[in-house]
Amino acid sequence: MGAPHWLALFAAILGAWVILYAMALPADLRASARIFGAEFWESLCTVTPDAAGFGRVTLMWALMVAAMMAPTALPAFATYDDLGRSTQTRFGLLVAGYMVVWLGFSVLAAALQMALFGAGLISAFGDSLSVWLSAGLLLVAGLYQFSPVKDACLSKCRAPLTFFMAHWEEGALRNGVRLGLVCLGCCWALMLLAFVGGVMNIAFMGLATLIMVFEKLPRFGRVLTRPLGAVLIISAVILALGAV
Repeated sequence: MGAPHWLALFAAILGAWVILYAMALPADLRASARIFGAEFWESLCTVTPDAAGFGRVTLMWALMVAAMMAPTALPAFATYDDLGRSTQTRFGLLVAGYMVVWLGFSVLAAALQMALFGAGLISAFGDSLSVWLSAGLLLVAGLYQFSPVKDACLSKCRAPLTFFMAHWEEGALRNGVRLGLVCLGCCWALMLLAFVGGVMNIAFMGLATLIMVFEKLPRFGRVLTRPLGAVLIISAVILALGAV
């Protein structure tokens, strides 16, 4: 993995994490916002209801998906790279196709964040202000852990060699897009928990990344997926009961 394309990929992932860390809001700033109320939120708000605000939020989500999702696909990328020893491969196009899918998700997630902020359901920092929103997101993510769609997507992520062999003739870019769609099918619900754990909360992002990495590993993932779903559902119920 000392090849230039691997060094470039790891540099991009590390760079995304460094930028996210620099952008992450410290706990004392969040605490001040809770103490001083709405005017303080507004004075710090960068989520403006215009194209510039939408662009900033989209960029933030793009950095998040680059930092969080690229590591989860490293086993698949490595498998594709190994295949290149016996046949011609185009590693850069594979990664590009994969990231195109997640950049599309970034646009949709940014639009959702803008809508939730406009409805007063999340703060200017992207954190949920509604117990019912938090409980709903946790419940959806928990139930999705038990869904056949999640199982089907995870089965492909956990067997990248079989996946690539089934679609090899489609080429690197289309294989990358297909891999990105499968990965999206695995992780979209967990990614939306950022509104619960805190958008730009570096601790949440690190924990979520580790969970999604392990969930795609055959040995660990099969014993993680359903217990994680149960924990998320129970958390949703506890939050909902506390709000009644």
